Amino acid sequence: MTSEDRRRIAEGLAAGLTYAEIARRLGRSRSTVTREIARNGGPHGYRAARAQHATSWRARRRKRVPHAVVAPAANDLGVRTTREFAQQFVAMMIETGLTPMTARVFAALFLSESGSLTATELVQQLHVSPATISHAIKWLEQRGMVAREREARRMRYSVDADVWYHAWVASARAMAIWAETTRRGAGIFGTDTPAGDRLQTTSQFLELLGHDMAQAAEHWRQALSMQRRL
Repeated sequence: MTSEDRRRIAEGLAAGLTYAEIARRLGRSRSTVTREIARNGGPHGYRAARAQHATSWRARRRKRVPHAVVAPAANDLGVRTTREFAQQFVAMMIETGLTPMTARVFAALFLSESGSLTATELVQQLHVSPATISHAIKWLEQRGMVAREREARRMRYSVDADVWYHAWVASARAMAIWAETTRRGAGIFGTDTPAGDRLQTTSQFLELLGHDMAQAAEHWRQALSMQRRL
C-alpha cells in the first residue's frame, strides 16, 4: 500500500464511499482495504499520513528486531498478537456485513477480559462519541448480541458464552415475522399473480428456515446445559 493509496482511502472515507467502492477505485481487494482501515484508526480515525508513518515504523521495528535473532518478551508477543487478531476479527465482521463501528464495539466487548465494558470505557477505548456507541449498541441489542445493565449512574454492556444462542433465537424470530408478513401479502395479491407467487414462495422458505433455526438453537441450548453439568 503506497502513500498515494492511503491518501485516496482517506479521501474516499471523507466522501462517504463504501469500502468496496474505495477498493474498486484503487484496484485492490476489499479485504485489503478493510484491513488497512481497521489497522490504522478505523473509518472515523483513519489519517493517510498517520497510517503511512505507522506502517513505516512497524517495518523498521521488524527489521531492527528479527524474530530469529532476538525473541520478544512473552508479554509483548501476547499484546501484539491479540491486537493483530482484534484487527482481523473486526475486518472479518465488516466483510460479512456489520458496519465498521458496530464491529469495533462488539469486538471491544467480546475480546475484553470480563466480556463487559461501561459506555465510558467504550468511548475512551474507541475514541468516539457516546452517541456513536449508543447507536452501535442499539443495533447489537436488537439482535440479541449484547445485554445492558445499570451500575449506579453508569451503563454497562456485556456479552457472554450464550451470545450466539441469543443472536440465533433473535434471527429465528425475525424469520418468523418475515414468513408471516409475506404469507399475508400472498393472500392479498393472490398466488396467481407474479407478486403473490413470489411472496408465497418467500413465506414458505422463511417458515422452513425459521423452524430449522429454532430447532438448532434448542439443540445447542440442551447440549450446552449438559456440558455445564459435567
